[in-house]
Amino acid sequence: MSQIKDIGLCGIGNSLLDIQYLVTDEIISKLNIKKGEMRLVDSGFQNEIIKNIGIKEEYRASGGSAANTIIAYSRFGGSAAYNSKLGDDEFGKFYSKEFEDLGIILHYTKSKTELTGTCLILISPDSERTMLTSLGASASFGIEDLSEELIKRSKWLYIEGYKFSQKSSSDAVFKAIEIAKKHNTKISFTFSDVFITENFRKPVEDCVKLSELIFCNEAEALNFTQTNNIDDAVKILESLTPNFAITKGNKGAVVKWNDEILSIPSYPANPVDSTGAGDIFAAGFFYGLIKHNDAKFAGQLGSYAGAKIVSQLGPRLKEKHTNIIDFFLG
Repeated sequence: MSQIKDIGLCGIGNSLLDIQYLVTDEIISKLNIKKGEMRLVDSGFQNEIIKNIGIKEEYRASGGSAANTIIAYSRFGGSAAYNSKLGDDEFGKFYSKEFEDLGIILHYTKSKTELTGTCLILISPDSERTMLTSLGASASFGIEDLSEELIKRSKWLYIEGYKFSQKSSSDAVFKAIEIAKKHNTKISFTFSDVFITENFRKPVEDCVKLSELIFCNEAEALNFTQTNNIDDAVKILESLTPNFAITKGNKGAVVKWNDEILSIPSYPANPVDSTGAGDIFAAGFFYGLIKHNDAKFAGQLGSYAGAKIVSQLGPRLKEKHTNIIDFFLG
């Protein structure tokens, strides 16, 4: 008897409340942080930064890289689920309520000792985002926090590279992969950040070998393959994984699907905030792949969605996702 796969995409990633601020380059410099970096910090450091910024936040929403992808995939019209760990606090209630309102199955456990994780996102005038992340309860996400049932019911498992920054979460990722293979659920993996490919190379390499689809941006691809040429990076990735998508900002994307290399165009954008561009690309790609079984359409959908998201503030697209689908399908 065949297994019922009624969930298109099941994610595993950090559950973070995103809090965004619009800042000047002068503020970034004054705070002595590197523009564009992702840094793990504690909540005390975040609070000091907020105090020094001295301006009102612009935006807050449930986030985390894989969570952004899961949310966007759901809003495209796909059925989605997410594995999570939250604090027993107001942020945790906000997070779970938002997933409930969006119709996404959220499997989560509550930490009695840690607060819900938060990501302080500083957006500079050139649309670059600098992320200061306090993982909170997400840091202790472990094997016991996985839902085998949700992975079993899913067509694809989507793994966030940021999970490799903590040992218990890394162990959970490989257990999830084991569960996925047991139930014929396909495995996908996003590098997430150069910080991950640089500092957690061994688990990243192991995960690549076990995955059927890899997502990364150009900087991550070059760092992981230790080359300075995207064509060389493509050749190396071809030898390691059957399928991948490399986003290249305003230069579009390159997708390898089965035995074909596809060049995906970019679409016009007025950059305001780069937060979530890669996340929504993956969401669009999965929708095109799962619903239409068309890798080229999937890449185009992801690329167009990425152009839309960078033209606004925040990783949650303000216009209807169906408008993006209609742009291609009418």
